[in-house]
Amino acid sequence: MKNVLIVEDNKDIARLIQMHLTDAGCRSVISEDGLAGVAQTEKTQFDLIILDLMLPKLDGLDVCRCIRKQSRYTPILMLTSKSSEIDRVIGLEVGADDYVTKPFSIRELLARVKSQFRRAEATSHPESTSHELSYGELSINPENRRVTLSERNIDLTAKEFDLLYKFAQNPGHVYTRAQLLDSVWGYGHEGYEHTVNSHINRLRSKIEQTPAQPDYIKTVWGVGYKFNDNY
Repeated sequence: MKNVLIVEDNKDIARLIQMHLTDAGCRSVISEDGLAGVAQTEKTQFDLIILDLMLPKLDGLDVCRCIRKQSRYTPILMLTSKSSEIDRVIGLEVGADDYVTKPFSIRELLARVKSQFRRAEATSHPESTSHELSYGELSINPENRRVTLSERNIDLTAKEFDLLYKFAQNPGHVYTRAQLLDSVWGYGHEGYEHTVNSHINRLRSKIEQTPAQPDYIKTVWGVGYKFNDNY
């Protein structure tokens, strides 16, 4: 049974979500403010966090930042209003995995929830054909999601790792930002190509000796990005 945390200060919405999650076979708890939500994640391991953007005591963006500092990775589905596009963008960039805009349909919410469960399951059970990839001083192990550079561990977020592994599996293949959004973030992120840019910039800052002149992740101007195929 999947364990879900609902961080939502509107009691009616929180209980509605909880009721439908129960019908879908999930166990869930509710936190009515941001601080309480962070405290719950520190004492309980959840399979998914449904996080409202506008919360008392600590808003959703700050809650997301706090959760992403924790050692274990938990998918975050953010609830936002239709008028807060900039907040949705920031939410994705600080670590939210997906978002649903209010008012939302329960069918859409449950579809997004199930999508996150499927992605988490695929991540925790990689295909048997997955194997460690090495390029120069860079090594990528999909089994334990570990990246080393010159035998030094590199701390990547889940999305940064997914991007890097996507590139490294197909050196020389050029991906558009839209293709990366679809394969790494999933459906529903059309128009957020700049999220890809910001994640790649952070990834380069961690694995490139000179991020402005990258050796591994190359920009193909006017198209997208590719992994260097000269290794």
